[in-house]
Amino acid sequence: MKKYLFILFAALVGFSMSARAADEQARNKQVVLAFYEQGLNRKDADAALAYVGPEYIQHNPNAADGPEGFRKFVRFLRERYPQSHSEIKRVFTDGDYVILHVHAVRQPGERGNAIVDIFRLQNGKIVEHWDAVQPVPEQSANDNGMF
Repeated sequence: MKKYLFILFAALVGFSMSARAADEQARNKQVVLAFYEQGLNRKDADAALAYVGPEYIQHNPNAADGPEGFRKFVRFLRERYPQSHSEIKRVFTDGDYVILHVHAVRQPGERGNAIVDIFRLQNGKIVEHWDAVQPVPEQSANDNGMF
């Protein structure tokens, strides 16, 4: 009997931990989506920075670390590409990481860029960012498309 209770207890604990992990991943996903919408599409750096932790490590070599680096990037977008828009095509979560597959168009009518953004979260806040950017070509060696 004790053996069966232990197995039941272990199963319930495992389920509870799985449910918590799924809830945390769902919250992380919402944090990143809100950050992206506020910062990249609405170009409101302060609203986006509400989703960033006390430390923001940037791995894009063209952007500085920290909130001020992000503000500078958003200011650049707002001034140089006021009509830019990023459409999130896919979202993947893996623990504290949220990965976006994005079609970013800086000016209407352009082909834009295919972007993979990777965010690491800690305590529900974004603390680190990587990205890989590739222009959408006019012609492709295949018919698969980038999105």
